[in-house]
Amino acid sequence: MSAGPAIIRRVLYSDRLVPCYDDCPPNLDRMLAQVAARRGGEPAVSDERRVLSYDDMQARLGGLAAGLAARGIRQGERVVVFAGNGVDFVVALFAIWRAGAIAVPIGTRQTAAELTYMLNQCGAAAVLFDAGLAAHLPVPDAVSSVRLWAAIDDGTPLPEGLPPGTLALDDLCRHPALTKVPQTDAQDVACIMYTSGTTGRPKGAMLPHLAFYHTARNYILRFGYRPDDRMLLVIPGTHISGLLAAIMVMMLIGGCVVCRRQFRAAEVLDVIEAEAITAAIMVPAMYNLLLLEPDLPAHDLSAWRIGHFGGAAMAEVTIQRLAQVLPGLSLYNGFGSTETTSAVTLTKALTVDDPLDTVGTILPCVDIRVMDEAGREVPPGEAGELWIQGPGNAVGYWDNPQATRAGFVGGYWRSGDIGSVDTGNNVRVFDRIKDMINRGGYKVYCVELENVAQAYPGVVEAAAVPSPCPVLGERVHLFLHARKTIDEAALRDHCRAHLADYKTPDFITQLPQPLPRNLNGKLSKAPLREAACDAAAQREATPQRKEA
Repeated sequence: MSAGPAIIRRVLYSDRLVPCYDDCPPNLDRMLAQVAARRGGEPAVSDERRVLSYDDMQARLGGLAAGLAARGIRQGERVVVFAGNGVDFVVALFAIWRAGAIAVPIGTRQTAAELTYMLNQCGAAAVLFDAGLAAHLPVPDAVSSVRLWAAIDDGTPLPEGLPPGTLALDDLCRHPALTKVPQTDAQDVACIMYTSGTTGRPKGAMLPHLAFYHTARNYILRFGYRPDDRMLLVIPGTHISGLLAAIMVMMLIGGCVVCRRQFRAAEVLDVIEAEAITAAIMVPAMYNLLLLEPDLPAHDLSAWRIGHFGGAAMAEVTIQRLAQVLPGLSLYNGFGSTETTSAVTLTKALTVDDPLDTVGTILPCVDIRVMDEAGREVPPGEAGELWIQGPGNAVGYWDNPQATRAGFVGGYWRSGDIGSVDTGNNVRVFDRIKDMINRGGYKVYCVELENVAQAYPGVVEAAAVPSPCPVLGERVHLFLHARKTIDEAALRDHCRAHLADYKTPDFITQLPQPLPRNLNGKLSKAPLREAACDAAAQREATPQRKEA
């Protein structure tokens, strides 16, 4: 592992004094251009249909940037990318940055209602979308700021039912490259990434260009990535982990991103073997599913050396089995968030002899303070809320000064996570202040579901809690108090109509009495979590009836 560049302190955003690497490029477009100058003919990104070299990628994104500019997209305007993992997803991001605009990647499982809110909240000027997702798009009249719709297709004619005037992305990419590229500063916003909060409404975290560079640089230094690495992107690139830890890391080191749209264990094993994958980031449940594949030993996975995971702890037995089956694979955990542009801590390569309750040590340029409820720092090793400062921090939340003031204090982001930092800079995360369920890597914010459930006729109150799951880590258990017995199938349909499908409750318990509350009258979820755990244990102990 090579030593990192020198670290200097910089004043960022006029009011933050932050340690930074001193070789930060002016923006992400220039970063990629510098890498492409070295790696021109080498593969940069691939999917099931094609492979683009760095030279090919520069040509395609240059045409798309010019096409966006020709359609009136100006510097600083927001361009939404509503697409799954693929070559054109990566190309679109860098084309937006070449045009001087702000990219807004949005997950493909969002409903039209959720998408409508996000487009309006950020004032999107353009939407680049997968043609197959047309049914999920809002009615154009509901998003008046959008002036350009462009469909990413699979080489076939565009389907019916697209917004009027929709262009094919390929046509936009045929424009001659820009003769004058907008001058974007490293401190300018590169991405707005939506993350739900305690209000249930998504907040758009504003992530600057230098944030991506610094966090990607930390991954490269900690994991020892090389230009010949091939990264499997199978988690959504619209999530900060996929965008930063896979795409941005490879684009900075000059490696190749191998994109797949969905995780199917048997297919992923085939891809890792056929594509000589050397690195991947997945949630722990995905590693468990790979281990369950009966033909795992028949695959040659000897090239795979880096397995990154986050979002949940990995069981000791999983680490043991992976070490037995894949002795050349090193596992790494980490901790971070959208607001910190992914990881602020990373572990060294894990073994079962390591303390598995930590999420690693604090990365260079990052500072983490542990604070009590009164805003006072606690001694090393004691628990409190983790406050995080670093060049990866978001500038704030788009057009949401109230949330920005609440979430950012003195240059630190208040994570809402309860944890500790010991004298060796080892970080432990014990619980979440924020009410969130991690369902196989997808974040389900409880208040969002609760608001939707309580809008269903007859429901008096609702509370969502996590239910332990050996495969996904957590599932969604919804507790209800209603005036009458609720049709659970109809309630699930109601939830799917307003929320992404993974936010639909897996289990529903209807209580005849009101939900439990503490002495202050606030909802107390501790008894509900205990009940959900008991129900999960009973399901696990009850033999499943086999079909004849």
